[in-house]
Amino acid sequence: MSPMNRSVDMSADTWILTAQCPSRLGTVDVVTRFLKESRCYITEQQSFDDRLSGGFFIRTEFRPEDDGFDADAFRAAFAPRAAEFAMSFELTAPGTRLPVVIMVSKADHCLNDLLYRYRTGQLPIKIRAVISNHPDLEPLVAWHDIPYHHFPITPETKPEQEAQVWQVVQETGAELVILARYMQVLSSDMCEKLAGRAINIHHSLLPGFKGAKPYHQAYEKGVKLVGATAHYINDDLDEGPIITQGVGAVGHADYPEDLVAKGRDIERLTLARAVALHVERRVFLHDKRTVVFDR
Repeated sequence: MSPMNRSVDMSADTWILTAQCPSRLGTVDVVTRFLKESRCYITEQQSFDDRLSGGFFIRTEFRPEDDGFDADAFRAAFAPRAAEFAMSFELTAPGTRLPVVIMVSKADHCLNDLLYRYRTGQLPIKIRAVISNHPDLEPLVAWHDIPYHHFPITPETKPEQEAQVWQVVQETGAELVILARYMQVLSSDMCEKLAGRAINIHHSLLPGFKGAKPYHQAYEKGVKLVGATAHYINDDLDEGPIITQGVGAVGHADYPEDLVAKGRDIERLTLARAVALHVERRVFLHDKRTVVFDR
């Protein structure tokens, strides 16, 4: 079952250990052996060895067999073992809900979907604030009792507006920023600040259409597929490391408004899936690519 389609069990007792290092004999063993010695039962494990780059990645869910599991002691004991392999690692506690900030413009389909999944427990996140360059979606966000920040933007005020955005990110402690159809290009400085912790969603039409009304352009060319791409942001517009993509078939009987509707459905599903993969620690950044341990 895909992460976006299952509810989060806040009473779950499984921890998540993620790690990466250069490829070397014994990389799996150093993780599994330590967990066994620590009396931790592995409930799920995925690993990948990239033979082209020589990188190794592993994600392990485990359940302590003994009461009183001490996370700090676990990290301290595993650190010297990991250091032998130049291995970086992260330990995530059960029931962790990642603090996030969502950025939007006027389109509400992705925001509405994320709010629903948040409210029903399908996404392990805490939405700390919603930021927009328009006031239109404030009533929707207010209904969910979430702070809404309206920061208008013009080419002249872009630095000041982004400073306001960054202040909200810092004050809320957000560890992830979700661009849920935020129709503004982030500056190089903002992209650098949010590197590895900001996810964007955009359409993926074959062939590609840029500019205004991409779905109308696609209709005029008679495309047969529409889709969406969720990726981490970087300084190359819509070309950051891809987390996940979605696609759907269209035909001659689909008019521009039908393509728009189908595209929006794919966008919201693809974004939700990418967020779920990220917050469940299933995505590893690897140069300009990602390693994704899907379910």
